[in-house]
Amino acid sequence: MSEKYCVIGNPIAHSRSPEIHTRFAAQTGQDISYERCLAPVDGFAETIQRLVAEGYKGANVTVPFKLQAAQLATVLSDRARAAGAVNTLRFADGQIFGDNTDGPGLVADIVKNAGVSLQDKRVLILGAGGAARGALLPILRERPHCIVIANRTRATADSLAQQFGQHAERADQVRATGFEDIAGPFDVIINATSASLAAELPPVPASAFSKDTLALDMMYADKPTVFMEFASKHGATTRDGLGMLVEQAAEAFALWRGVRPETGELLKAMRSQS
Repeated sequence: MSEKYCVIGNPIAHSRSPEIHTRFAAQTGQDISYERCLAPVDGFAETIQRLVAEGYKGANVTVPFKLQAAQLATVLSDRARAAGAVNTLRFADGQIFGDNTDGPGLVADIVKNAGVSLQDKRVLILGAGGAARGALLPILRERPHCIVIANRTRATADSLAQQFGQHAERADQVRATGFEDIAGPFDVIINATSASLAAELPPVPASAFSKDTLALDMMYADKPTVFMEFASKHGATTRDGLGMLVEQAAEAFALWRGVRPETGELLKAMRSQS
């Protein structure tokens, strides 16, 4: 019998995770089933209990449950603990193991798929919420020159910079700023805000971009986001979040199954469909 996995969210009908993991299973010869699971907004813990009782081996977690997943997990990876959020759960030996593969997926897409090294680069992260938190530690491990966190509420960015500064090589390697004080240009700019969901542009100045900038939006859609259009207009190379989605899924699949799928052909196929 196939071992069961799913992705949990609300809403969830739009998720491409079943397509991705089904292809990974076929590629690696793993006998699994993978489906979407719509959890009530106030019923995440009960949903997890049901999945464990029904013999599921693991689950991906998406909006709005990543913080709850971190609280529910009985064991957390270092990167999940640093992020304060979990997007991957593994059920084994009576434990709920929580991990965060979003940041490693983002880094893999930038370094491997886009071919852009993060070492010694100036990195700007827009936003200081869960998406930014998940990205910070994996980016720091690539040894950038600096990471600047920009947020509408400066105090939130300050708090995040102080927390992750503990993992930095230098005192000034992670710092915070308000949007109005962004001083560019940057080598890599990552939109970790939710602005693209509402077709809005974060208040990032044009001076942050140059012809040598890679501007990546964590969101993905059938057409470029407003952020990507703005970045492109000011000379940057742009990228959406589809590669990050595929790479974080590969990281989760490896955690569950002990084998890492190849992502290049799948990403190419999914881009041709969009």
